[in-house]
Amino acid sequence: MDAAERALLEKSVRDVLDAAGATSAGTVDGALAGLGWPDMLEAEPRDAIAVVFEALGATNAPASALDDVVCSALGREPNADLAVVLPAFDTWDAPGRIEGDRLRAAGLATSRAARATEVLVVCDAGTRTVLLPATAAERRPVHGIDPDAGFHTVTIDGTLTNDAALDERTWSSAVALGRRAVSHQVAGASRAMLALAREHAMERVQFGRRIATFQAVRHRLAEALVAVEALDAALIATADEPGPETAALAKALAGRAARTVATQCQQVLAGIGFTTDHPFHRFLKRTMALDGLFGTADTIVTDVGRKLLETRAVPTLIEL
Repeated sequence: MDAAERALLEKSVRDVLDAAGATSAGTVDGALAGLGWPDMLEAEPRDAIAVVFEALGATNAPASALDDVVCSALGREPNADLAVVLPAFDTWDAPGRIEGDRLRAAGLATSRAARATEVLVVCDAGTRTVLLPATAAERRPVHGIDPDAGFHTVTIDGTLTNDAALDERTWSSAVALGRRAVSHQVAGASRAMLALAREHAMERVQFGRRIATFQAVRHRLAEALVAVEALDAALIATADEPGPETAALAKALAGRAARTVATQCQQVLAGIGFTTDHPFHRFLKRTMALDGLFGTADTIVTDVGRKLLETRAVPTLIEL
């Protein structure tokens, strides 16, 4: 996809999401489907994931597009009626396990879990998949920091049916692609927070001057911008050299970039940034929720450090 085509796609996606609003995941999903999201994901996964998920982050729109990303990475055709059980918060292990003729699973799911007719579960360290009716899973909405995101907890304890073998490398690839998608969404939300803080700085007047002229404010906005640009660079590198290691580092950097942006922008916004009267809080909450999908920044960094100590070798992530 060349630059002109990508720019057109970005505009189309933003227009569709702006028209759909940010109140209903079903409405947003329908709008993306009407735009041809499944076809884009199949034909141009790199650009489709980057454009769509950054737009979701920038608009704070709830959606279940992550199901389609993980489903396609697992070698299955995405389906609006098929929900994927994601790893539990702050983990990336396969959420299910098979014990004899029983299937037990515990994990998270997007808003699609509430209306899906089937559920896909990856089990036993990513070596098996199980497809079962959604009625066999107990699904509960998550009422945590960001209930508007539509996340659900999913627990399953039932008879094993319709299982199939899976290459564990496929599950690793699915986690990597999921991390990339979530990282793009965090990047979009981070840019939105920075835009809100910049707008406030340009409009807010103190001591007869716009606060955007104050050096301390400029330094905070600059630090936030550096964090966002660094995340963008990491996501480009991850797409150029796809793999579990680069995806893990991009996801870790996304979490830390969001914290930096939120901290600096909240200080620029001052009192209004700590209230629900300003839209900033919605993006802050969304990035905090997204940080836990497929591992938080702190957990991923700790895991990478542990592996480096065990192997005593630093992998070559990007060919310069």
